[in-house]
Amino acid sequence: MNPAQDKQIAITVLLGGIFGMMVAMGIGRFAYTPILPLMQRDLGINNSVAGSLAALNYTGYLMGALLCMLSPTVLRQRAFPATALVLSIATTLGMGLTTSTLLWSAMRFTGGVASAVLFIIITAEVAETLIRHHHGHWLGTLYSGIGLGIAASGALVPWLSHLGGWSGAWLGMAALSVVMSAIGLILGRRHIDVHPTTRNLSSCPSQPRHPLWPLAIAYFLEGLGYIVSATFLVAMIAATPGLEDFAPYSWTIVGLAAIPSTLIWPFVAQRIGQQKALIAAFSIQAAGTLVSMYADSVAEVVFCATSFGATFLGIVALTLSEGNRRWPAETHHAAAILTTAFSLGQMFGPAIAGVLADHESGFALPLGLAGSCVICGGIILFFDHFPPR
Repeated sequence: MNPAQDKQIAITVLLGGIFGMMVAMGIGRFAYTPILPLMQRDLGINNSVAGSLAALNYTGYLMGALLCMLSPTVLRQRAFPATALVLSIATTLGMGLTTSTLLWSAMRFTGGVASAVLFIIITAEVAETLIRHHHGHWLGTLYSGIGLGIAASGALVPWLSHLGGWSGAWLGMAALSVVMSAIGLILGRRHIDVHPTTRNLSSCPSQPRHPLWPLAIAYFLEGLGYIVSATFLVAMIAATPGLEDFAPYSWTIVGLAAIPSTLIWPFVAQRIGQQKALIAAFSIQAAGTLVSMYADSVAEVVFCATSFGATFLGIVALTLSEGNRRWPAETHHAAAILTTAFSLGQMFGPAIAGVLADHESGFALPLGLAGSCVICGGIILFFDHFPPR
């Protein structure tokens, strides 16, 4: 195959993967954030219930990640990703068809499992295809699909709300997921090798491992801290007098800032090193979280949304990259450990923050604790020993 054909296939599969990430993560996982204020406005659900629903979604995400880690053979079965895609769309649709908290809980949990499975499968298939066609360095672009999905949901939810309220927003997001899924499948599937080869690690020379636990603890604290903003940012702004109309568009700003972040932060890391880049990303995110405690102007909200969007996916990319560097012969194992630590943090964060917000009648305390968690994660990274490049 000539270089032009390699490039064409790589671009096509990458675009298909981006659309898949928009569905699995940008909508399936994060559309809840801009729709939450509508559910609180129209249905009167409190922050404790809202936080519990978010926590169940992230618990499902953890279960999906563990399923893929403990039973990797299921990833090779054709029916498995198809089932996950149908469940992701169905649970998004179902959220708009009921007012039962029990059913919402089941759907957010199931949707979380589907998101994790799709995230892992899309990443693996696109990565293997890009590497096979000599464009593995493009992989970071794949995660821009998450930012695109976030931006799209933030822009469309206000319009959908005018048409059908909170229910119309969920139904509209489900319809958008169907369209994007079809495009993604048409673009990507015909070039994906459904039985990709795997490396025989036993034949690889022994490579030294560096300690992973400090990175995992810092990543856990990041998951615990960032998820408060990821869950309640739009709801917090909607509850701020004078900013109600701007609230949904703050989520669009998050998405737009997130789109280039997975390319920018690895570039920064190449220039100043992984450790300094990670500490810088943690610091910027913590600053935005702490400012959001008392943000009451559009300028402050824009700063908070931008600092959050520009860092959370970058931190994911840098952390997983660093895990690969530390355990070069066991990259899948390192990614599984780090993803589990991150998932545990984001599983507990929303539930705790929701209860505290109801108890304190505001988000100042949960945001302060979230920012403190991110700061502690940055401190751990400062004292961690990063292996030389």
